[in-house]
Amino acid sequence: MLQFNFKIQLQKLTLIRSFTSQNPKYHQTNNLVRASINENELAFEQFEGFRNVGHDKDDDFMHPLVKEVCRLIDLRSKWTPNLEFELKQLFRSLNPKQVCDVLINQPDARIALQLFYWADRQWRYRHDPVVYNVMLQILSKTSLYQGSKRVLRLMSRRGVRVRAESFGYLMVSYSRAGLWRKALQVFTMMERAKVEVSLDVYNVAVYVLVKAGKLEMALRMLDRMELVEIGPNVVTYNCLIKGYCDAGRIQDAMDLIEDMRLKGCFPDKVCYHTVMGFYCKENRVKEIRDLMDKMLNDSNVIPDQVTYNMLIHMLSKYGFGDAAISFLNEAEEKGFSVDKVEYSAIIHSFCQKGDVEKAKELVDEMYSRGCKPDIVTYTDVLNGLCSVGKIDEAKKLLQQMSNLGCKPNTVSYTALLNGLCRNGKSSEAKEMLDMSEEDWWIPNSITYSAVMHGFRREGKLSEAHEIVSEMIRKGFMPTPAEINLLIQAFCQEGKPDDAKKLMEECLNKGCEVNVVNFTSVIHGFCLKEDLDSAFSVLDDMYLNNIQPDAITYTAIVDKLGKKGDIEKAIEIMNKMLHKSLIPTPVTYRVVIHRFCQHGKVSKLLPLLDKMLSRQPCKTAYNQVIEKLCSFGNLDEAHKLLGKVLKTASYTDANSCHMLIESYLRKGDPQNSYKVACRMFSRNLVPDLKLCEKMRKILVVHGMSHEADELMLKFVERGKIFPKNIEEMNRLRPFSKPVSV
Repeated sequence: MLQFNFKIQLQKLTLIRSFTSQNPKYHQTNNLVRASINENELAFEQFEGFRNVGHDKDDDFMHPLVKEVCRLIDLRSKWTPNLEFELKQLFRSLNPKQVCDVLINQPDARIALQLFYWADRQWRYRHDPVVYNVMLQILSKTSLYQGSKRVLRLMSRRGVRVRAESFGYLMVSYSRAGLWRKALQVFTMMERAKVEVSLDVYNVAVYVLVKAGKLEMALRMLDRMELVEIGPNVVTYNCLIKGYCDAGRIQDAMDLIEDMRLKGCFPDKVCYHTVMGFYCKENRVKEIRDLMDKMLNDSNVIPDQVTYNMLIHMLSKYGFGDAAISFLNEAEEKGFSVDKVEYSAIIHSFCQKGDVEKAKELVDEMYSRGCKPDIVTYTDVLNGLCSVGKIDEAKKLLQQMSNLGCKPNTVSYTALLNGLCRNGKSSEAKEMLDMSEEDWWIPNSITYSAVMHGFRREGKLSEAHEIVSEMIRKGFMPTPAEINLLIQAFCQEGKPDDAKKLMEECLNKGCEVNVVNFTSVIHGFCLKEDLDSAFSVLDDMYLNNIQPDAITYTAIVDKLGKKGDIEKAIEIMNKMLHKSLIPTPVTYRVVIHRFCQHGKVSKLLPLLDKMLSRQPCKTAYNQVIEKLCSFGNLDEAHKLLGKVLKTASYTDANSCHMLIESYLRKGDPQNSYKVACRMFSRNLVPDLKLCEKMRKILVVHGMSHEADELMLKFVERGKIFPKNIEEMNRLRPFSKPVSV
């Protein structure tokens, strides 16, 4: 933790003040920024529906005091009293605009909120109203709706006038958290606060509902607006048009554009661009051109360069490069400038589809039109060549790039190395990696990961391990997911010791190693039936302050159960439950399978009750019955019928059917009949075909009365009908005979 001397801070503060007083250029820049901020306060964003009071984050326009405060905050990993003391001296010199800059420049909204609360508690300091709105705007870009609510309450306590858009910020926070109902309850909050709902807040509500997929409710919001005599504007209609397009109701979107014109609200480019974006997804070029004509003739909105750029990028995004080319040519014919960005988008589209030849033709066309391709374009083509297996062409292109005035960078080399690895040439990729210094390029973590995974896929695990070691030496730390892939590869090859060495090396070098990595190693030792080593790794987890999870314990219990060490398995399960870990569905399946496999039902049931008290599982006893049936322990399964017949569900019926079939296969129709009767007593009707099979076996075994009783139960429930009156009387011999 760095410590700062108070005298040094005062000296810095003096230097900063002298700089700002002696540098008129700074004041001029600051005034320009302030003017732009005032203009921004009057402008509303299209789909957010609230004011954008954001400030420029560019360091060139940031006040030195703001930079110093941000630097102090960045140097602290925790909020400490020393930090508060140091910040007090600087914070008192900040004006409201500078406070806003400090809040906006925080990388995490939680830090900004913490700083906001801290400043509010300082002696002889009160936030300016604009600071509250900036804080709400920052929170509206996150799902931290609780923070937004607290800021609104603080505004009320401080006597700050709460405007309608402040509530709009809260609505958007709720929306980002997926709580659209809570967002609508903000209207009630506004009524209690006696704040009149504005058009912009209604627009936010419409936007929230559209984003939540509640289009019909968004349309009803228009009726509510009409009741309070607030007319929708183009922003309102744009939100609804987007909702229609997202729902695939394109004709309704077009009808809404017509209604806009009739109500005196003329569509803008956003309306038409939204619909065009939908058409681009389906490559409906004819409809796009018709809409462009309608855009010009009906609304006098001229398709400009933004329109063509949007169409080119959207069509390229969805893989319709040929259609994008047609609009690119049309844009050039109309005099619009088409640069390498548009060409690169189309080239990327063709490369994604594997049509590299077409992509190369476009590169040549770019040259002929005086539009020089950049590194992004060439890298796309290079990656496309690798994806279709044309590695030699990709290598030639990489060598030619420098001659074409575009020096390959790390991304270009990484694309080629990844292509080599994908095509089984990881050794060649490693040679290129070793030559990186001579070729004047610097590999990054992605480069090393590509080569490592190449060796892993080829089964060259020792080479992959060497790449990981080299990564760590160069300061590139592999992620836990990358480590785990290699660990699993070692374990699948029956080399858990090598997997453990890899994990220990990563752990000792400061790489992030998590519970999944340890669990994979434990599972590897379990596969090799080396439980002593598995328990040793489990102890290492505790030493490294990594807590095992339910999956870790499940792997060990499975192996203990397979070996028949049920007592040790019970001990491990009790240890897991004692740590308040929740059993997973896999845990239930493993425990039930292994205990039933060895016939330890008496020990399974108490353990199962403990597990169910921690995490309910509706099918737990069903699984027990079915496993007991599969292992031939039918008497124990029969004893548990009362556990599953309490709910009389479809799953319970399947378990009973399995027990009936098991008894029939064993040649015991009497017990299968008893199971069927218990099902009927719980108003659970057995399978008719299964019972007909049971009836025939009962008759063969001389139990005709039970066979008739079984069919009678189906007759009583209206599931089958006797063919004649005599059969009915035969089935019901002690009842009053039925007459014609």
